[in-house]
Amino acid sequence: MRAGVSVVRTAEAFLVNVAVERVRTDAVQAFRTQETIFVELRTDDGATGLGYSYTIGTGGTAVLALLRDHLLPQLAGADSRRIEAVWHQLFASTRATTVGAITSLALAAIDTALWDLRCLRAGEPLWRVAGGFDPHVPMYDTEGGWLQLSTEELVVGAKAAAAAGWQGVKVKVGKPTAAEDLERLRAVRDAVGPRFALMADANQSLTCAEAIRRAELFAPVDLSWLEEPLPADDVAGHARLARTTGIPVAVGESLYSVGQFREYLAREAASVVQVDVARVGGITPWLKVAHLAEAFGVEVCPHFLMELHVSLAAAIPNGRFVEHIPQLRAITTTEMSVVDGHAVAPETPGLGIAWDRDAMDDRRVA
Repeated sequence: MRAGVSVVRTAEAFLVNVAVERVRTDAVQAFRTQETIFVELRTDDGATGLGYSYTIGTGGTAVLALLRDHLLPQLAGADSRRIEAVWHQLFASTRATTVGAITSLALAAIDTALWDLRCLRAGEPLWRVAGGFDPHVPMYDTEGGWLQLSTEELVVGAKAAAAAGWQGVKVKVGKPTAAEDLERLRAVRDAVGPRFALMADANQSLTCAEAIRRAELFAPVDLSWLEEPLPADDVAGHARLARTTGIPVAVGESLYSVGQFREYLAREAASVVQVDVARVGGITPWLKVAHLAEAFGVEVCPHFLMELHVSLAAAIPNGRFVEHIPQLRAITTTEMSVVDGHAVAPETPGLGIAWDRDAMDDRRVA
């Protein structure tokens, strides 16, 4: 073993299916199972890092095949400390499939494993190694805002979140008529009052013209943001919408590279960045997006993966919210800590997720 080097000796990828805790639907899809792709790296100094990414029901085996057939073999003998070098080598080797979801998800599983190793080697938690800004990040709830829920159920969920001290709730929109969406949003706003953050998420379901119309109708409800109103590749449409409404426009969960975020920010098409660590290719590009957003004066409110994003949002000065959607409780032994409406980044070295390996093995499908 070379002095000061932590060489990757083995790299394994496997797939675990985790059923959703409750029915989840939005304007374009249903979320029934999380295909969770794990990568485990072992180094010659005895360290083990475990990273992961996910899909919401399709494509998991494609990610797994890319890892096993192409990416993992390249890791043999790599210095696990040189995360930037490894990431760029793997990215360069996949030119035929980048930029794209499958490749980004595969890169993320490896990159998060490398960051797990980095933090374990340092004996520090991810939130501190990645920047160490503030371990307490405000939290809002999405789990009580799915599209299939009735107006009455939305109100019950919003009141429960407010009573628990959380900072806001998100309601899915995209009903057949704008009047239905508005009725649901008004009911929640009336229930929680004017000082509570209320967000709306259209999941890319609207045209630009319809998004402009609905944003005007939603204005009296005082939304903190309107999320993914248009297809993610319509940067011009988002920029046009942003010019016509005072509601902040949020995007990011369906963007897969730093360059795509740069385009949105440069064209003033996004006022809230919702970068997803799995979909953007890992912690390494996630931090670049977060710092890019900071340079534009834009806050980061990451999408999903609260168990990992709490540490990343805590690492940066512009981390505004963590989104509450519990999904890993079936395969972990502890839950994310919440104190006074704030998600608290774990202090344990590594990614800070306590995996239940027996439960993972029970749900392993490949």
